[in-house]
Amino acid sequence: MGNSNFEISRPQAKAPYSILGFGLRRALGRGGARPYRGSEIHPAIICRAPLLRGLRQSQNAQCSLHLHPHPQANRPVHLSTTAGYGYHADVSSSPLIARVLQLNSRLRGGGTDNQCLALAQGLAKRGWTVEIAGPIDAPLSPQAAKLSLHELPRFRPLQILSLARLLRVARPRILHAHHGDDYWTALLASRLVQPSPLVVFTRHLAKSPRSPLSRNHLFSNADAVIAVSEFVAQVLRKGHDDPASPVPERHHRHPCRIDPRKLHVIHTGIDTTIFQPKEVSFATSARRKLGLKDKEIAFGVVGGFDLPVGKGQRVFLRAAREVMTRLPQARFILAGRGSMEPTLQEDIQHLGLGERARLIGQQDDPVSLYHALDVLVHPQIATEAFPSVVLEAHACGRPVIASELDGIPEAWRIGGVGQLVPAGDPFLLARAMIHQAEHPTPDESERTEIHRRIEAEASLPVQAKKVEDLYRRLMAR
Repeated sequence: MGNSNFEISRPQAKAPYSILGFGLRRALGRGGARPYRGSEIHPAIICRAPLLRGLRQSQNAQCSLHLHPHPQANRPVHLSTTAGYGYHADVSSSPLIARVLQLNSRLRGGGTDNQCLALAQGLAKRGWTVEIAGPIDAPLSPQAAKLSLHELPRFRPLQILSLARLLRVARPRILHAHHGDDYWTALLASRLVQPSPLVVFTRHLAKSPRSPLSRNHLFSNADAVIAVSEFVAQVLRKGHDDPASPVPERHHRHPCRIDPRKLHVIHTGIDTTIFQPKEVSFATSARRKLGLKDKEIAFGVVGGFDLPVGKGQRVFLRAAREVMTRLPQARFILAGRGSMEPTLQEDIQHLGLGERARLIGQQDDPVSLYHALDVLVHPQIATEAFPSVVLEAHACGRPVIASELDGIPEAWRIGGVGQLVPAGDPFLLARAMIHQAEHPTPDESERTEIHRRIEAEASLPVQAKKVEDLYRRLMAR
């Protein structure tokens, strides 16, 4: 479709509140706004804040925006009067049910950004019109642009304005935010337009928001919240305490105010057409690229290592020293990047690991990396919602030794090959590594079966289907 003109008109309903400052709670509703059903339209809030005054000047504005909508998506929603609200959207007759706007103000890379784009692609394959709102100059912007990318400014208050304008033009039925930073942006922008989209959050972190305002009002005002694991859902509902942990962020995680009926657990999916067992020659070639010899046993940690604790890489290196005394042919690989690199290099020298342990940087071909390793180790000691790296290694037929912490066991049990160990104990980790090295690795049929389990429970098509089902239930309410 070429460029089209859209009229941006000011809504007629008025409310003498500001959505900024002290007016925030009133803008959302007393005591945390009532839940809005999929067919109900929230009265537009005309903001009196000077920062947002520009919205009120757009009554006769014209704008041009290049979109790639569903073929029927520009037909209007049919509205009828509803007592107390003024408008009722007849979603059953509207083709807009197939349009989704994914909000991601970062697109820098990492788990949440990759999962956001993977979900968008999965929904697109299922026939949904999926567009993304985010920065146009971020590392993952070119990938997002393959779907449809709408620019958002970096300055957060301006993002609300920009997103509200985009919602008026694109008129998605679903607005889906993934980063905690984007939840308020999505919620407030959605309250500035008629008809307002259904707002969905995905919680990718096993943490509570720091702000009491966010804990009390964010999730209760969304139409649905997706938790990527049962553990994340538990944190949102009940909180979680681990006062003995050496990691301060684990000591106390507050519960959040949320209607349990709005909370849905949908596991993150991976691309099982990419992550799958390869022939022996592929693994042999991958090992040679890393300088690994045939009789060497390669243990590896895959993930970033930013301060303060990374993914538990320092625990892994202390375990490596114990393993080395029993298995001199063992080698220890750290793949990733982060601010802990000087510390890890010092640990390697101090622990006497020498050339047996190496930092190999970020790897562009994770499939080759997994096949080069005999065992993936995931020694996390901080918080973890649902680690994709565990799913990926299992899907490639590799055993995984992982910390029994937060959402890690949920991911590990799908593949179920390897061992779970208490987090933060290098001696128990070393014992598990030695045990795994002394037992046969999965054969071809076993690797195929592990992959089948991942494909059946945690693949991208499975995730996209579950999210699609949730969208349709929301729109049918």
